[in-house]
Amino acid sequence: MMPSGSQQLGLSKMNFAGMGPRMMRRVMRQQNVMSLEDLMASAQEQGVKMIACKMSMDFLGFHEDELIDGLDFVGVATYLAEADKANVNLFI
Repeated sequence: MMPSGSQQLGLSKMNFAGMGPRMMRRVMRQQNVMSLEDLMASAQEQGVKMIACKMSMDFLGFHEDELIDGLDFVGVATYLAEADKANVNLFI
């Protein structure tokens, strides 16, 4: 049920038989916007700490091997404390 990577994630509800995401990625390239894959790789190279909430993973049925490498797996309290300290939180 999970996509095998960010290339399979929908960028918009305007799919148009697969043309919508391709058009959006083309526009992103033309505007020199980095792809999600490049942004994540760049963040990891710069030492950004990426964490995953273990309780959410358990609830949704995700396993550690299904997620990207380089994640720290933490409990809810640690996740919330780290998100509060960082002033940035991306909960997917």
